[in-house]
Amino acid sequence: MSSVTPDQPRRSADARAGARPPGRAGGPRRVPAPRGGDGPRSRAPLALAALVAAGWAGITSLLPVVAGLWLFQASEGAATLAGVLRAGLAGWLLGHGVPLATSAGPFGLAPLAITALAVWRLTRAGVHTSRAIGARASRSPRRAAVAAVTVGVAYGLLGALAAVLTGTGGPDASPVRAGLTLAVVGTLAAGVGAARTTGAAGAVATRAPAALRDGVRTGLVAALLLLGAGAAAAGLAVATGGGDAADMIGAYRTGVAGQAGITLVSLAYAPNAAVWAVAYLLGPGFAVGTDTAVRTSEVSVGALPAVPLFAGLPAGPVDGLGVALLAVPALAGMAGGGLLARRLLRGAAADRVVLPWRPLLTPAVVAGPVAGLLLGAAAAASGGPLGGGRLAEVGPVGWQVAAVTTAVCGVGALLGAAATRWLTRT
Repeated sequence: MSSVTPDQPRRSADARAGARPPGRAGGPRRVPAPRGGDGPRSRAPLALAALVAAGWAGITSLLPVVAGLWLFQASEGAATLAGVLRAGLAGWLLGHGVPLATSAGPFGLAPLAITALAVWRLTRAGVHTSRAIGARASRSPRRAAVAAVTVGVAYGLLGALAAVLTGTGGPDASPVRAGLTLAVVGTLAAGVGAARTTGAAGAVATRAPAALRDGVRTGLVAALLLLGAGAAAAGLAVATGGGDAADMIGAYRTGVAGQAGITLVSLAYAPNAAVWAVAYLLGPGFAVGTDTAVRTSEVSVGALPAVPLFAGLPAGPVDGLGVALLAVPALAGMAGGGLLARRLLRGAAADRVVLPWRPLLTPAVVAGPVAGLLLGAAAAASGGPLGGGRLAEVGPVGWQVAAVTTAVCGVGALLGAAATRWLTRT
């Protein structure tokens, strides 16, 4: 029986197990994961990743349209799978701004709820494609652009295919127009997601002047506040005329399923009503047919179709307490300017310096055109023809909304920023 003496070397547990020190050749070594990307193992073929992402974006934005139209057609006993799919594809293309040719004339009033859903899904498609090709956190504008363009091309091909399928027994849509329109929409929306995922948006933003960044942020805040006010005004108007809207829905005599379908279609056009309400509050107003006008100073409309969307139209010019609504756009601009001043004042206080006037007022001036471009584009997208004849012109005029928004929000942001700075100093 042997014993271990103190002077006898004792083998370590690692030596008994046969392990080698980590620094020797042949021993196990850990390879650090590459930074600034997802690594080579997560990469996928660009075309395949873009096609899958674009296809999933198209399916998820198409299904709500098909469901709503199926409810409407099922109540009439005329619902067939092929017919519902053709009608759903037509509504899906319409949501992207592709006009449809019908027996009653051109139909181009896009449901902006479908537009918003498609844009969101395409943004996610840009995110997934960038991750699939290993471009996450690469801060490469080129890789972000490549991912966005590839998604746009794949989405455009889906749009052209949808137009071909729609034309077989349903509303006619030009495959070329559909392909180009969806390619542009897909590229722009996917570009937003790709730029954020790759970090290219942050890299570009850091190189832009601080006044430009603050101005864009302030203009975006003012535009969102105005859209929120428009949505509230439109909802209040529809609630006030809820009886008329219920009578319009009941007049279709389509049963519970059909009324649910009509309600879903009306909800798809709810963002359009919000944008029209913004145009109404700003002053230019909107049209519900040729030679018609719905403004705060004038309401002249003729006979309208039994559409719940038109149930909340005002009966006449604004009077009484309703005049206070005219101050909403200016207040939105002032709120954006006030938030800008508070943010800049907090930064100046942290640095223990006095905030000069120029870094404060320059972004407020930039905020006006930014808000004008955003709301002008929304106004242009919210209108379109509802067939031929009287309803060939429906919605606001984009450039008029853009011009008035630029002036009102610009002046409001200046006043809000200046007042906040003055009140803070006093």
